[in-house]
Amino acid sequence: MMMKAAVNTLIDSLSPIHSNTLKNCQMPSFRMLTWNSTQSRMLCSHSQNHTISTKDVTISRRYLPPLFSVAPMMDWTDNHYRTLARLISKHAWLYTEMVVAETIVYQKENLDRFLAFPPEQHPIVLQIGGSNLDHLAKAAELASAYRYDEINFNCGCPSERVAGDGCFGVRLMLDPKFVAEAMSAIAANSDVPVSVKCRIGLDDHDSYSELCNFIDIVASQSPTRHFIIHARKALLNGISPAENRKIPPLKYEFYFALLRDFPHLQFTINGGITCIDGVNAARRKGAHGVMVGRAAYNNPWSMLGHVDATVYGVPSSGITRRQILEQFQVYGDSILGKYGPNKPSVREVVKPLLNIFHSEPGNGLWKRKADTAFRHCTTIKAFLEETLDAIPDSVLDKTPDKISSIYEDVFADVHGLLPPPYKLREQEVQYL
Repeated sequence: MMMKAAVNTLIDSLSPIHSNTLKNCQMPSFRMLTWNSTQSRMLCSHSQNHTISTKDVTISRRYLPPLFSVAPMMDWTDNHYRTLARLISKHAWLYTEMVVAETIVYQKENLDRFLAFPPEQHPIVLQIGGSNLDHLAKAAELASAYRYDEINFNCGCPSERVAGDGCFGVRLMLDPKFVAEAMSAIAANSDVPVSVKCRIGLDDHDSYSELCNFIDIVASQSPTRHFIIHARKALLNGISPAENRKIPPLKYEFYFALLRDFPHLQFTINGGITCIDGVNAARRKGAHGVMVGRAAYNNPWSMLGHVDATVYGVPSSGITRRQILEQFQVYGDSILGKYGPNKPSVREVVKPLLNIFHSEPGNGLWKRKADTAFRHCTTIKAFLEETLDAIPDSVLDKTPDKISSIYEDVFADVHGLLPPPYKLREQEVQYL
């Protein structure tokens, strides 16, 4: 009920997110994002001619807070997926794939390919990675023209390419003073909030006090006030990123202890949450926000289709998958070949659609027909016309089902597992 009241307040008066109504919604410090800007980039749009120039146009936007966000995922959360996600959910916060700072700096003549996005994708967060302060500062400066709603710094990626040879990602958790300098450099060259995405530790540096030390230094020595916490540590012993999402155990108690020990900061929980019931369970326990990754990609209709109504309390739009595909087709055909022959291709644009009929009748046949259509279809319209007869009308025309999953609440006893308070530990050490 409180969330519905907050939404009514937003609609009726567009009051700030720190109003008393939203304070009672367990989001005491997330503010409603508002910005005014003059943009000068050509952004892909769903308008009739499929492009929009926002030069000399002042835009003012207000968004609900990031109670739910879709995680940045390499090769997955590209423009095509984010377009689909926004058609399904109007309020979920979307993150880009990680863009390495050097890519932005050295491709500044070709930035649209890496940074441009349709304005409908707001609210959207750019995630950048790197370990060179000058490059991070310059990347933030160049990205500011695109008017992202937040810039996030990757301190959580465990892949060998990033944390190993690249010496950034989760390895930066060992150097919180550098992370603070990096966040200060990013913030100084941008006019939007900044945030950090990290793990709860890495290798043997996995104690709660070490995590708190990282948070404390970064927050006290930079403008960072928002941390996205993947509630697993990372192992840099040669295991794959996929194994790093499964082998290290989840320690949700570390996340909830951070809420207790750093009440002036904002924390979003990430890791192991695969259904909307899990999102709501975390929120009921006090989570400021919840970030979901692969579950939002592998089953976008079921996950994202319930976000607006059950997380934000906004009435459902009643949109169907047929309507979503019609709108996506307009976007897809407008962007084919935008960056050169077959760049992007029909296969690349359609890729995120392949999970929209997850577990539905006709899904297997549709994917087989899709595989054949990829070989000769040259437009998204032709692709859909050739393949959608595999899906029954009853599936295409129904709205998201009511939630009926059997969910075991993994957060039920989490407050009984919290480690001792961080400040208390510091005092105990001083007296020893």
